[in-house]
Amino acid sequence: MDPQTEIELQAAAFRRLQKHLMEDRTDAQNIDMMNLAGFCRNCLSRWYQEAANERGIEMDKTEAREIFYGMTMDDWKANYQTDASPKKQAEFEVAFKENVTDKG
Repeated sequence: MDPQTEIELQAAAFRRLQKHLMEDRTDAQNIDMMNLAGFCRNCLSRWYQEAANERGIEMDKTEAREIFYGMTMDDWKANYQTDASPKKQAEFEVAFKENVTDKG
């Protein structure tokens, strides 16, 4: 497979993942995703931001999240985010440290 086709397929897979998380499975909470898989929607938006920054495109966390979510974080939280139990919050602290803080 030529490199351009591979890039296009990777981009299509990313767009499908984004659609799945933002339209098909809005019920899947970020905290559950982080606790189970070690990443969530916020991680995906951060990776998007990092890729932009690496290419000299200035983008902050808020801009990246709005691009990925298709809305502000406040709107997402108001429409889709539910309260997390103390147990889930404690698990998240561990998952965040292992998958975000310690990964750099």
